[in-house]
Amino acid sequence: MQKTLLATAVACGLFVGLPFDLSAQAAPTLQDEAQVQTLMAQLQALKASYAQQVRQLRELDMQVQALQAKLAGKSAPSSLPAPGGTPPPAQVAQATPPDEGNHAGSAAEAEAARQETPTRSLKDALQQEHALFDRKFTLENSISYARYDRNQITLNGFLALDAIFLGNIAIEDVKSDSLTYNLAARYGVSPRLTLNLDVPYLYRKTVYQKGGAGGSAAAIAEEDTTGAGLGDLGLSANYKLFDETGTRPDTVLTLGITAPTGQSPYGIDWKVLQRDDDQYIRFAVPEKQPTGNGVWQANLGLSAVKTMDPAIIFANLGYIYSKSRDFDDINTDPETQNPGSVKLGNSYYFGAGVAFAFNERTSLSLSFSDKLTAKASLRYKGSPWAKVIGSDANAATFNMGVTHALNQHTTLVSMLGIGLTPDAPDFSLTFKIPYMF
Repeated sequence: MQKTLLATAVACGLFVGLPFDLSAQAAPTLQDEAQVQTLMAQLQALKASYAQQVRQLRELDMQVQALQAKLAGKSAPSSLPAPGGTPPPAQVAQATPPDEGNHAGSAAEAEAARQETPTRSLKDALQQEHALFDRKFTLENSISYARYDRNQITLNGFLALDAIFLGNIAIEDVKSDSLTYNLAARYGVSPRLTLNLDVPYLYRKTVYQKGGAGGSAAAIAEEDTTGAGLGDLGLSANYKLFDETGTRPDTVLTLGITAPTGQSPYGIDWKVLQRDDDQYIRFAVPEKQPTGNGVWQANLGLSAVKTMDPAIIFANLGYIYSKSRDFDDINTDPETQNPGSVKLGNSYYFGAGVAFAFNERTSLSLSFSDKLTAKASLRYKGSPWAKVIGSDANAATFNMGVTHALNQHTTLVSMLGIGLTPDAPDFSLTFKIPYMF
């Protein structure tokens, strides 16, 4: 009898409590949602830590194997020390070889973790093509050389009977060489924000040649002018909008300004050459070469990178706005002074490429970039704006670069650019050595 009463009481209790539990499951509380968010954050943190540990284990394993081979009398390449602190060789030799089977879980998980953490060579390529946010401070020295060679035919006369040209036919050749040293500093403010400062110093030399004057094709005159000095300073900021996921690339927003600290091309007087020993050749050249654009510019860009181990693909696009500026003299005649305003054409740029990792130290990148610039405008004081014919440009370049990690702090970056359009340099060669603190 007592058992029957006890069973009846339990059944009644379950019957009364069952609806309450079901309603609780059907309507999760805010505390449950907060707990889920907390657990997800902890899970993401553990995944990041796990991937980092797997990478460290692989690097330690490589160092141990290299030292063991060296002790065994075999020739083995020196391993790359890990950035951010590397244990001394003695400690490495005493360390127990890591067993990825015990620490990294399954092979698939280890491979996934390795893909989440790019190698040193790919990170160096990312630094050049995109931006990195895990480096506190980077100081970069670079030097670049660019070559331009332009030929054009000038006709000064008229057509007779729409078939015969009567007048002078002159051939003009302009060859320009520019050497630029750039000191860049990149400071990581936070895991999502970096600030960049670029200080260029330029040396330019341009050779002007003109022939065909006076009706003689052999009459050729040559004059060269040079210019050296500080270029236009650049200050920019990179902000990471999205982290890379399985379907979404790493996306960074770039905002920058360029200050007209270099020698402006406006206001430079031109000298007229007219020499009897050149058989009456007469043409004008600037007295010196500029080292800057002369106007303030603002840049807004977006870049994206997707890792596809052992390669990464990247793309970027942006817009450059040029602000108009007043000058005391925009005329090239040294005997007259005409104040006015100049507005360079705004530009759009875009590019895309791919980078491959040869090994932990070396990577190769191939890319295409293009910059479209609208016509510039001039306005003399009291006159309306006028477009400058021929000032628009389309500069497309094919780039090929190699990065090689010299040690844990320094990387050698080389880049060859080949001009694909007449407005781009014939070729350019750049060497960079970033030092990571």
